[in-house]
Amino acid sequence: MRYFGSARDGEIRVTLEVIGAGFGRTGTHSLKQAIEILGFGPCHHMYEVRRSPEQLEMWTEVSRGGRPDWSKIFSGFKSQVDWPASCFWEELADHFPTAKVVLTVRDPDAWYHSISRTILPSSELGRTMDETAEGRAGSDIIYRLVLEQIFGGRLADKDHAIRVYNDHIDRVTATIPPERLLVYNVKDGWAPLTDFLGVPVPNVEFPSGNSVADFRSRKPYLSKT
Repeated sequence: MRYFGSARDGEIRVTLEVIGAGFGRTGTHSLKQAIEILGFGPCHHMYEVRRSPEQLEMWTEVSRGGRPDWSKIFSGFKSQVDWPASCFWEELADHFPTAKVVLTVRDPDAWYHSISRTILPSSELGRTMDETAEGRAGSDIIYRLVLEQIFGGRLADKDHAIRVYNDHIDRVTATIPPERLLVYNVKDGWAPLTDFLGVPVPNVEFPSGNSVADFRSRKPYLSKT
């Protein structure tokens, strides 16, 4: 584990050891839990953003064009998965050059079915309809960085969205050296991940959760969609 920081600010920060480059709804929540079980936590995920006023403030600034301070954003974290951070997978791979990169993938049609029932309506409606200020801010971050920037405002266009999804996979695999990259479907369980990270297979079931039903149950306003 490598540390960096300064005596002046009194902070000790842990550099990322694992970077998640996969799009949301490709098993990122399961990967977060798995990574933490394997000892690479805490893992930064959208949930950490929504739960932290400091994270919300930093990511709101980034979503509006501000320059991210990666060392500050990931202070205290050993790994990262999911949007909004995975929007910047290439910058993160450069900033944390010793980190390994995990690209989560799934069947494109299944991915689109999932995202069209969860992140698409949540980010569009949640900006104004979420019952909490934190929820509204988190939805706005994803709306700006994901719906507008990654998908060009066309996430509702299935053909376009799947083309962007596939192009993303191609770009990551063309950019990250094979020895540093794991292209990973969480349905494959522990073995590919533990082999890649060089750790033993734990004596627990591979985690699962955050299904479409789970996601929608946390956001009552989605009952209108």
